[in-house]
Amino acid sequence: MTTNSQSQPKPLSGIRVLDFGNYVAGPYAGSMLAALGADVVKVEFARGGDPFRRGQGTQDPYFIQMNAGKRSLAVDLKSQEGLDLIKSLIPKFDVLVENTRPGKMEALGLGPKAVEALNPKMVYASVSGFGEGGPWQDRAAYDTIGLSMSGFLSIMSDADKPQLAGTCVGDLTGGLVLVIGILSALVGRELHPENKGTVVQTSLLEAMSTITIDAMTQMFETGNVPSRETRHPVAQSFSLKTADGGAFAIHLSGSEKFWQNFAKALNREDLLDDPRFATYVQRKEHYFALRPIVEEAFAKGTKEYWDARLVEMDVPHAPLLSAKELPEHPQMKHLDMYEPERDGLRLVRPPWRFEGERPHRNFSAPCIGQHSRAVASEVLSDSDIERLIAEGVLAEPAAAQKPAAV
Repeated sequence: MTTNSQSQPKPLSGIRVLDFGNYVAGPYAGSMLAALGADVVKVEFARGGDPFRRGQGTQDPYFIQMNAGKRSLAVDLKSQEGLDLIKSLIPKFDVLVENTRPGKMEALGLGPKAVEALNPKMVYASVSGFGEGGPWQDRAAYDTIGLSMSGFLSIMSDADKPQLAGTCVGDLTGGLVLVIGILSALVGRELHPENKGTVVQTSLLEAMSTITIDAMTQMFETGNVPSRETRHPVAQSFSLKTADGGAFAIHLSGSEKFWQNFAKALNREDLLDDPRFATYVQRKEHYFALRPIVEEAFAKGTKEYWDARLVEMDVPHAPLLSAKELPEHPQMKHLDMYEPERDGLRLVRPPWRFEGERPHRNFSAPCIGQHSRAVASEVLSDSDIERLIAEGVLAEPAAAQKPAAV
């Protein structure tokens, strides 16, 4: 087995993807496929493109993060010739990704059945808000709506104080879950060549079940509705401040070894003889009596002291890193998780390594229609392309705006 993946093609080299995604969930799935080597063509509206460009073209950091490494085909999907172009391209691709409201792709004539008729081997991948069918099918859904409906916001809030999340957990989870489905379908297609393509469907609501499964299990175990603090006694976890303003997270779980090591690290071995804390079950029952004792002891040492002390005593812990601190942490640098900074932005690399190496991401995000001519030339003559551009069915950047090809 080789140990140098740089000499190997990326895992999805040769796979082609038509990405109809907008905003986050669909485009994030496409960006992961691109980082793994797929040729991802982003199908955009001829006028305006993906709304997530937010009027900034290729300068919007979110757009770049979700679309770097793709090519852009800008086409008027409301025109028959624009739809005909897409339909003629479909047989040349392996995967179609979309995150529109249920029924919208069918209305365009690009639903699963229509695509299957054009390319029986196509993997048709869809992520919606609440799934196909049901009373919520047609409701608008953004990340926060999915997080609320899935129970995640309730779980992450105090029982009497609902709170919002600090990042788009739902959209990103939906994208990753869709990638898992796409890769599973591609593997199945290779293992069973006689099979047709597959329709892969998920939603923010379904994807978030992968994040809330622990809380749901906790509810079945205890009979209580989970909220932010209900897991802490079960996990035996603490968030502790140091004397110099630092903070650490501790997670002991049910291990007697780690509890004993932690008490010794605190120089509070007397806690080991306290009947309230003698066993995991008793510590769970008396967690809220134990926590202030631990907090008081921890507040007497500095961040540097506690890090060394907890390492010495083999206590599971980590500093509470901010988003600013994370890229510079030695462990993240070792894992090579980020592309070098460019124009104030760092792209996050895929969360996988192959032969010990993490795939690099192409930093360039495409202008609207940057690759319209190249993609359309696979099925149209030069004269037809010129005519469609003149008629506004196809769009490409003005000559002065064209960046270097990616």
